[in-house]
Amino acid sequence: MTIVSLPGSSGYLEAGNRKISYFSNPYVLGLTFIAGIGGLLFGYDTGVISGALLYIKDDFPEVSQSSFLQETIVSMALVGAMIGAAAGGWVNDYFGRKKATLSADVVFIMGSVVMAAAPDPYILILGRLLVGLGVGVASVTAPVYIAEASPSEIRGGLVSTNVLMITGGQFLSYLVNLAFTEIPGTWRWMLGVAGVPAAIQFVLMLFLPESPRWLYMKQKDKAEAAAVLAKIYDPYRLEEEIDQLATALEEERLRKQAISYLDVFRKKEIRLAFFAGAGLQAFQQFTGINTVMYYSPTIVQMAGFKSNQLALLLSLIVALMNAMGTIVGIYLIDHFGRKKLALTSLSGVIVSLILLAVAFVLESSTAANVGAYGWIAVIGLAFYIAFFAPGMGPVPWTVNSEIYPESYRGMCGGMSATVNWISNLIVAQSFLSLAEAVGTGVTFLILAGIAVTAFVFVIVFVPETKGLSFEEMERIWKDRAWGNGSGREALLEARS
Repeated sequence: MTIVSLPGSSGYLEAGNRKISYFSNPYVLGLTFIAGIGGLLFGYDTGVISGALLYIKDDFPEVSQSSFLQETIVSMALVGAMIGAAAGGWVNDYFGRKKATLSADVVFIMGSVVMAAAPDPYILILGRLLVGLGVGVASVTAPVYIAEASPSEIRGGLVSTNVLMITGGQFLSYLVNLAFTEIPGTWRWMLGVAGVPAAIQFVLMLFLPESPRWLYMKQKDKAEAAAVLAKIYDPYRLEEEIDQLATALEEERLRKQAISYLDVFRKKEIRLAFFAGAGLQAFQQFTGINTVMYYSPTIVQMAGFKSNQLALLLSLIVALMNAMGTIVGIYLIDHFGRKKLALTSLSGVIVSLILLAVAFVLESSTAANVGAYGWIAVIGLAFYIAFFAPGMGPVPWTVNSEIYPESYRGMCGGMSATVNWISNLIVAQSFLSLAEAVGTGVTFLILAGIAVTAFVFVIVFVPETKGLSFEEMERIWKDRAWGNGSGREALLEARS
């Protein structure tokens, strides 16, 4: 059967009258959402601490009196996530995506129990470290698992579903924060309930298959890999996918060399791919997203709204916009393209950060507790999320799940996620201290300058990857490395 690429289309592939769309295959969609519970844990953990911190300060006076201790409680999960992401690449490649997910769930449940029972801030910090380890492994595993089980035409939307789960987890965390504001042991419930979705995912993952690409490329069970692929692709695509895997496996066999971390930097095409992927992850954090998500209640209070409940309610609205914006991104990423979406997103982020900076500078010069400038700051936060969520939220994770060759996908994905968590840690550990030193307004202005740099980076170093197979993207990087000149459009033209 002839496969015809639709001119000007992304997200669909036509074979006769058959089109592949986001909702075409319930099996793939179910697999995506179950794997995406890892993203839900990621989002819940990043969101819940912002509200819990308000009550942790009430229970532990030493925390209330130390910005450094507050930052450490927040950022210790990021330290764990850095370690988990770095180890997660190896765990994914050696043991498989499924076992990596199961191990992450176990560690996350342990961390949730420790946090809920913590008698002092230091045991709480230990629990945050354990939770971070689980989140770090999940942040590597979920996008790769989803990408390897997704048709290329809708891969961006499906991987972005994991980001929707992240933002949905953040929104859920604010709902939980509000629900427990009047209950004794407020923050213990907020942090402990995180173990529930991890337990649910553990059970559901037992019934899911291993990634078919991992099974085939690791020569574990080609028959099982083919059986899983048969549930993902119609017959007209199944043979093509197996042929591509067989070709890729033969190329790996001919190389006859062990894969090492040094290869990422020695081989020019891998180095270029990693630079683009890791750069996107770093800029996702340095443009301030987790400053907003970790400290949004604190930022709202800095804007003049002193009530804990009101701060949490306004932050809930911000989190809802984040989730809704991600839904828009799921549609746009396979239609508009990764690169265009990132550039549009960054344009709005720059304007929003400047608006925030101006609002806080002017607010600091007034004596009123809640003035017009305070409301402008809250509106600026909402605009920031509205622009960030559809673009710079899903694009870095999607691009990193698809730009690396099979043999390097777990390794480079883990390294890139580690860059994300290191950047996340730097932002979380420094924001309050930097705001105290130079002012909140100047801090947001610095973030705006970084967003401008990110805009230039995307133009220069990130290719458009929508609609390309893994093998076609490998050729893109070889062309960029050795100057053959053919790019995405040439590949699509050759395919048709």
